[in-house]
Amino acid sequence: MVKHILLQNRDIPNIDRLDVYEQHGGWETWRKAVTEMQPQAIADTVKASGLRGRGGAGFPTGVKWGFLPKGVFPRYMVVNADESEPGTFKDREIMEGNPHLFLEGTALSTYAIQSNAAYIYVRGEYYDVIRCLEQAIADAKARGYLGQNLFGTSYSLEIYVHSGAGAYICGEETALLNSLEGQLGQPRLKPPFPAAVGLYGKPTIINNVETLANVQPIIANGADWYRQWGTERSPGIKIFCLSGNIKRPGNYELPLATTFRELIEVHGGGTLDGAPIKAILPAGASAPIMAATDQVLDTPMDYESVPSVGSQLGSASMIILSQNDDVPLAAAKMVRFFRHESCGKCTPCREGTYWAQKVLDRIVAGQGTPEDITLVENIANQMVGRCFCPLGEFSTSPMLFTIKHFRDEFLAQTASTRPRRAWREVVPLRIEPTLATKER
Repeated sequence: MVKHILLQNRDIPNIDRLDVYEQHGGWETWRKAVTEMQPQAIADTVKASGLRGRGGAGFPTGVKWGFLPKGVFPRYMVVNADESEPGTFKDREIMEGNPHLFLEGTALSTYAIQSNAAYIYVRGEYYDVIRCLEQAIADAKARGYLGQNLFGTSYSLEIYVHSGAGAYICGEETALLNSLEGQLGQPRLKPPFPAAVGLYGKPTIINNVETLANVQPIIANGADWYRQWGTERSPGIKIFCLSGNIKRPGNYELPLATTFRELIEVHGGGTLDGAPIKAILPAGASAPIMAATDQVLDTPMDYESVPSVGSQLGSASMIILSQNDDVPLAAAKMVRFFRHESCGKCTPCREGTYWAQKVLDRIVAGQGTPEDITLVENIANQMVGRCFCPLGEFSTSPMLFTIKHFRDEFLAQTASTRPRRAWREVVPLRIEPTLATKER
């Protein structure tokens, strides 16, 4: 295992405190950048490192920064911390456990694109994270790392924290921008893309938390240092979220191209119930489910290899199902999630998720027919390529690929000999309030 780079909080007690972070060289890379380096030099180093976006798309970060129109100011850095994908919790640990590394990476990236303002859009349910970031920003500003005329130069930088309202759709970058501006959190038509017309109509770069946390160690150690891990096209380290039917769930910081088998069996300890692995959701609910064949388990987890076995690496939020888990029930739960989170802007997503949920509910309740399985496929196929934003497209994965790989399980749910059961017996609808909700 690589020594923790992003999750230094596991190796260094109290690294979330500014004084401890400074003792380990914290904010010195930022000081050197502002006083000794040109913004383009930072952008070039990040581009040479091959760092790819960690929010899901995996687009090269340095290339993305280069899309900003030259000579157009002001411009903004926006951080997507709306971590709402099922099974994803890596950004939360970074922001809580090592906030100053993330903030220093954000500062370096904002300087690299020649901006003077960064906005961190945080998932609305992350109350503790928001308080942690606000305190870290206040501490950094009091120490002179943020604010006006930094280190005696003409450069100034302010970082702001903005709380979302608990909408999954605001993880989509243009819906996030609308929400940040105080508008309804619905996606915008593209083009124009945010790099040209973004926040307040100005050029804007939107990056994920994990992406920007990588920038500080890259600038401190160089592009070649970062490329010692991973592959030529997918270099570096990655945080893999592991949950579901697994003995040791959690975040694992490993080189890209580590195999699924190593993550699940070596680091995760195998399934919790001891049964063989049946299926893997490699990117939460958004990417196609994969049957856990030997070929899949031995596939490297990088941005090129995972598509070769029929899915996407995405945000690397791995959810594991064993042979004892009910795939049709899992599909119904995922579609129910997407139906609930659809913003309703476009008809294919709004209506498709609604009717797919009703049909899947009927199947898992033992009240469906084999024709219902075909009906779900037809609904999904009517949505593919017709939705306004990726949410609708993502919602078709649990419809199409669970049936593709596990059709026999769906057929078994529709057998006439199967006892009928109500949906409430399958998924209790009563939701216990969280501690944060009670406090609120």
